[in-house]
Amino acid sequence: MKILLIGATGMVGSRILNEATRRGHDVIAAARAPERIAAQDNVKAVALDITDAAAVTAQAHAADVIISAVSPRNSGDAIKDAAASTQTLVAVGKATGKRVVSVGGAATLHMPDGTPVVNFIPDAILPEAKAMRSAYGTLVKEDINFVVVAPGGMIAPGERTETFRLDGRQILTSDEGGMSNISAEDFSIALLDEVEVPQHFNTIINVGY
Repeated sequence: MKILLIGATGMVGSRILNEATRRGHDVIAAARAPERIAAQDNVKAVALDITDAAAVTAQAHAADVIISAVSPRNSGDAIKDAAASTQTLVAVGKATGKRVVSVGGAATLHMPDGTPVVNFIPDAILPEAKAMRSAYGTLVKEDINFVVVAPGGMIAPGERTETFRLDGRQILTSDEGGMSNISAEDFSIALLDEVEVPQHFNTIINVGY
């Protein structure tokens, strides 16, 4: 499979790249600083700005699926950044008809009682959380083939255990205290599983322990 991965140098994106190449996929690894991407036989590093819909669409035509691992942190205005990147994903999905797999945020999920997780997000990261929730709200209104894959409440570098759970929009917790987490390595496994064998359409899924 040939994958266009946007945001290939980020904490999550770099691990998605590692998992994709581990599985033998060819990857167009796109980033604003592609020189940070290590040379590999099945990886083509390209400079790409997700807000440039024409450029992203051109690269997407050469791929089977598009993965976006971009966070809304470019300009300091998270809402603006998320809206711009989401509009590009919508444009690409409509122009190519190809599946778009986007890395989401836990703030888009709900607690077991239905309360939005965003209600519990610290002020320091609230703008980004609201931006990613808004991005999902935009995607579900559009006629494109997409899925948003969201991590638990905390995602960080860790072990590749290959043991995790999936759910829909309800956040997964691993203990009675409400701990919700996933390693970036295991998150990448779940995301690539969905890329290879699509199971969820026009919705969001949660990956957690």
